[in-house]
Amino acid sequence: MTEIKINLIDEPTLQEKYFFRKDRMMKITAGEIYASIESIRAQAPVVHSITNYVVMNNTANALLAIGASPVMAHAEEEVVDMVNIASALVINIGTLSKKWVKAMFKAASAARKKGIPLILDPVGAGATPYRTKTTKDLMADETPKIIRGNASEIIALYDDQSKTRGVDSSASSDMAVEVARVLSEIYQCVICVSGEVDYIVGPEGTVKIKNGHAMMSRVTGLGCTASSLCAAFAVVEKSALKATAQAMAVMGITGEIAVETATGPGSLQVDFLDSLYRISLDDIALRLKVED
Repeated sequence: MTEIKINLIDEPTLQEKYFFRKDRMMKITAGEIYASIESIRAQAPVVHSITNYVVMNNTANALLAIGASPVMAHAEEEVVDMVNIASALVINIGTLSKKWVKAMFKAASAARKKGIPLILDPVGAGATPYRTKTTKDLMADETPKIIRGNASEIIALYDDQSKTRGVDSSASSDMAVEVARVLSEIYQCVICVSGEVDYIVGPEGTVKIKNGHAMMSRVTGLGCTASSLCAAFAVVEKSALKATAQAMAVMGITGEIAVETATGPGSLQVDFLDSLYRISLDDIALRLKVED
């Protein structure tokens, strides 16, 4: 396993440069989460995703299950037009190409001009210099409203020398919390570090979600699904921090419900979509695990 450098958060220069506030733990309730789900289903917002080949089908189906309307256009010639009919934009760098990168920058610029939420998923950041540079250039050019990644990816957005193992995290989510706080300060956006425990860090404070199941890590693309759900919730919830926390809670709770009927990763994919479609206020109220 490749070692991840995280000692950067202990360097005096970093502590001097950024003020690490004592985070306020924002309250997230089951009622608020379900109200957002009802709003998504009532509005059916168009979520435009420039995402990777591996997850397109699963991501589109998850957005449909929660009540949103997915569109996935990658051609440079039409991404601006698609953004102009969308309510949110997701940029996922899972399968990069020169043409796709150009389309990403065009779409991000159009999203800023339109004033819709931009969610960035830095899949595999740290695995290759090209992948890391593309992500950082996107962040610098058009600051996302929400960045969601695993611990290794989030660390790589600050430390160029950090390496990831493909698209999987070789660090636990708690190892990236201080880095997430720094990135949140620099970019004034919400940083979500997903893992066994999800940490959502933003200018308003921090939310810690403990829902989910280990089998979810055996299904490819559920992290990408989480990013797309963040976009749907960001359309109906003004606070990006709350929207992200709500989406991550719904992901984790849905996974817990699906695991109860699934016999393995294959059936979990189907049961996850069915559970997401059927999720109720009672499900959320019974299972929600938020540390405050």
